[in-house]
This record gives sequence, C-alpha cells and structure tokens, in this order.
Amino acid sequence: MLVLGLDTTTRAGSCALTRDGVLMREQASDATRPQAARLPGELMVLLDHERVALRDVDVFAVATGPGSFTGMRVGIATMQGLAFAAGRPLIGVTAFDALASHAAALQVATWVDAWRGEVYAAFYEREREVEAPTVEHPQAILERLRRERIDFGPPQGGPSITFIGDGVEAHAIAIRAAMGAAAAIADPAAPLLAGTIAILATDAARAGHLPPPHAIRPLYVRRPDAELARDARTGR
Repeated sequence: MLVLGLDTTTRAGSCALTRDGVLMREQASDATRPQAARLPGELMVLLDHERVALRDVDVFAVATGPGSFTGMRVGIATMQGLAFAAGRPLIGVTAFDALASHAAALQVATWVDAWRGEVYAAFYEREREVEAPTVEHPQAILERLRRERIDFGPPQGGPSITFIGDGVEAHAIAIRAAMGAAAAIADPAAPLLAGTIAILATDAARAGHLPPPHAIRPLYVRRPDAELARDARTGR
C-alpha cells in the first residue's frame, strides 16, 4: 500500500511517501515560499524521486490541524484535489496524533504554536488522547499539569511527561522551570510529521477506514481570525 502524506500545519511543513507502513522518503518543505506556491509541486518532486506515478498512490493522507489556518486549508485542498483526481481515499490525521505517535512515550504533552503567546495543546497516555484539545497560555497548562499529573503522581525513575511540537521550542525554559525532572523535551522538539501521518493513515486504511476526499474535516481548536472579526463587526 502506497500512502502519500502531507503536513502543512507549520510554516515549513513536510511531505512523505510510505509503502506498507515503511517510510520511503520524507522531506521538509521550502519554508521560504508560501504553501500555495510550492504545492502540489513538492509532492510531484517527491513522487518523481521515488519513481512513483500519482496513479500508483493507494491512499492520500493530510494533517487536519491544528496549526496555521492558511496552511491547513491549502494542504487539505491540495490533497482533496489529488485524491479526487486519482479516485482514492483521503485520510485526515491530527497534528496532535502524529506528534504523540512520534514521541512514543507513556505520557505526552503535544504543543503546537498558536501565536499570540498561546499554544494548541492536548495530552496523551499510551498514544491515546485523554484531554480534549485546547488553546491556552503555556503557564496555565503547566500549572494544571503539575497540579493534576505531577503533584499527585511524582515521577519514578525519570521524566514522566514528554513535551513535543513546535510550540515547545519557544517555551522550553518555562517547561523546565515549571516541571523540573518530571518533564522531558523531545529531540527534535518539532519533528517532521508527514511520514508519521502517512504511517498512521496506513494503519487506519488497513482497519477499513477509507473515507472519500469530501469527508475530511479540519481541526481548528480556535476559530479563524476572519470569523472572529466578522462576529465583532456584527455584534455576535
């Protein structure tokens, strides 16, 4: 099973190709160019490098968020177009799920940069989401994690929570100050995700989850600025 994966939730993003759940190639996108200008070209370059035709792809996979609103929309629209044209399913994978899978730790705090000094966050145990996604200031999240998951369950033999995501990089000092020995920061803190997205999509497809391209739904967590501005003008 050939799966083509794409992540546009971050400014850089990445794309990847897997065969039967094994990564063939993963490459970072060109962060100096807008997402709309480099897609679908970067995907075609990836396929050409591996000598794979678009018609040979069995499943398309894309990050559904959270992250850059523009990036998510461009990425989802690109993969919808390719999947429609190829007559193939399109599987959405959240950036949170991909980060938690990449970390492969017992407890994982996934943080994605939400700008404005905030992060999109979720919490996982054994790669299963146990706290609903939220968007908050890092200090509020750290205080809650310490109160609910550290003070009443001190780490035994090492860090108990692994932090991962591009939202971690800017707040690493605050994480270490608040969590001490209970926290570990993944290395790299902000890994490429397209390969993991494609592998998770492979698992989903094998389990019979083969949704049509139109069924995909983005995970925003916070409403887009355009909607907030519109509601402010109309007094909603």
